[in-house]
Amino acid sequence: MGTPLGDFIRAKRDSIQPQTLGLPDRGRRRAPGLRRQDLAARAGISVEYLTRIEQGRDRNPSVAVVNALADALSLSPSERDHLRHLTKITGGECTAHPLSPLSSRHVRAGVVQTLRLLEPGMAVLTNRLGDILAHTRAYESVVDGSGLLDAEAPNLTRYVFTDARARSLFADWEEVADEQAFDLRLSYSAENAERFTAELASFAGSDLTRRLNRHVVPPRGVLRLSHPAGCELRLERETLELPAEQQQLIVYLPADDATAQAVERLRHLPRHGTLRVIS
Repeated sequence: MGTPLGDFIRAKRDSIQPQTLGLPDRGRRRAPGLRRQDLAARAGISVEYLTRIEQGRDRNPSVAVVNALADALSLSPSERDHLRHLTKITGGECTAHPLSPLSSRHVRAGVVQTLRLLEPGMAVLTNRLGDILAHTRAYESVVDGSGLLDAEAPNLTRYVFTDARARSLFADWEEVADEQAFDLRLSYSAENAERFTAELASFAGSDLTRRLNRHVVPPRGVLRLSHPAGCELRLERETLELPAEQQQLIVYLPADDATAQAVERLRHLPRHGTLRVIS
């Protein structure tokens, strides 16, 4: 049985053409991409050891081996971060913080206070399953009328894959769907992640399952929203990870003057309260 770490390394190896790394073309082969022996040689490890990692028979590669594989695969900074995270959940030595067995819905008092300090900015707190746990008033204003916050326990992942209004709200729905599926994969060590995935997959179908089987780190560029009020918003995102809780605090910043002006108009529309803590 494989592991998230082994699956990612194998998928990246299969996606690399040898010529891009200056390696000779060895002719036709059964599988696409970089040969296992070529990757092992570039990383300075044995083919047998690489095979054990890819097949999930070795779940504890050292920090040096993980870094060597990242160099050998020419991973981008975001892909290197992902590789380190996969090493954590697989049980390797790179673990800096123990991951919670559950994707927590509890919001620490300090996080609530941080959100209050971010007012009147746009910010939301979610866990890896996509549960929206808390948000500022301005965040509510930019999604108002979209249906995202209508549920008693709003969930961004469920909304993206099962609510038709999501395809209208998110101008780049495909990219947003990739991001949500990717974040869901990061919760695979949580006890409730598989239950949630099974429940969601029955409604989302191939839109979700196809993405869960990919191992591509999404770029997370500018988020484009088509607000129901007729505004087109372009938002930069800054993310603060809370690893102990498997939560993330996302702050949205206008990417241009037109968006800043539109957000200011939306922010002054009537709302209830200044901060909503859902859980």
